[in-house]
Amino acid sequence: MLNRILYSLIVISLLVGFNSCGSSSVEYPDLGLEWTSIDSINKDLPEGIRVYQSVHVGSNLRAWYVLVKESLPEIETRVVVSSDYDARETVSEFAQRLDVPVMINGGYFRMDLNPAKHVGLLKVDGDLIHAATTSVLRGEQRFYLHRSAIGFNENDGIEINWVSSSGDSVFSWEQGIENTPGQPGARKDTTYRKLWPYRDILGAGPLLMRDGEVFIPVNEEVFFGTSIPEVHPRTAAGVTPEGDLILLLVDGRQLISRGVDLPELANIMQELGCEDAINLDGGGSSALVVNGMLLNRPAGKTVEREVMSAIAVYSK
Repeated sequence: MLNRILYSLIVISLLVGFNSCGSSSVEYPDLGLEWTSIDSINKDLPEGIRVYQSVHVGSNLRAWYVLVKESLPEIETRVVVSSDYDARETVSEFAQRLDVPVMINGGYFRMDLNPAKHVGLLKVDGDLIHAATTSVLRGEQRFYLHRSAIGFNENDGIEINWVSSSGDSVFSWEQGIENTPGQPGARKDTTYRKLWPYRDILGAGPLLMRDGEVFIPVNEEVFFGTSIPEVHPRTAAGVTPEGDLILLLVDGRQLISRGVDLPELANIMQELGCEDAINLDGGGSSALVVNGMLLNRPAGKTVEREVMSAIAVYSK
């Protein structure tokens, strides 16, 4: 009991510091995850795609990650969007329809609308489907913001950054807006932005890592006042210094796996060697399908939630 109390106090103190400044680079407790190659799956995957699993009884966690050698000419990663009438389909349906070896859920969306509506930037094959989020309300206060996104181009380049959009153009930003709870930040001058001409872009957030360090700007991206920072099943994407793609899924809301909060998620991505990383839609949306097989139990269930967008890894 004493150890649990001490651990809780440590986590609370870390989160207080992390929420007060929103962009600190902080060391978080090592979860002690050990990763094992899933040979039964990897033997049937194309060269350049490998899947690993970790089951940690002590931490009550189960997770998978996919390492994608993006530089190989036969490998290509794309953002995809549902073609169903209600703009939603399961990750398994995405994978079957597009016949790809790896598929993972993507960005936030409005489940209460029919057809569904994406929340944040969504650009697929050069077409801007939904603009970037420019502002949100917290109570009666309006906060202007730049939320993070991951972009893929036709030359196998991957980048994670803050983004905005104007018309059909997308821009990346060197700095976020310095929002804090109860205090909207000043909007940045356009000299801090540059054109971001990526073919496929998926907005979500917040950032988890920047330049190799844990960096979680909950305040700047205005995720305070939401459940996003809490413990959930998680999906994340990251890029290594070599340009490889890391796709991570952490199971949650079940006895074998509790899920993780944002600092724990960032810690895992750092341990996996990411230079930059981003949090994607999680909770019941988190689903990873490899070679047609659903690896996780979405929110502890066997039924997948239909989602609007996903990340697909193609093998030519």
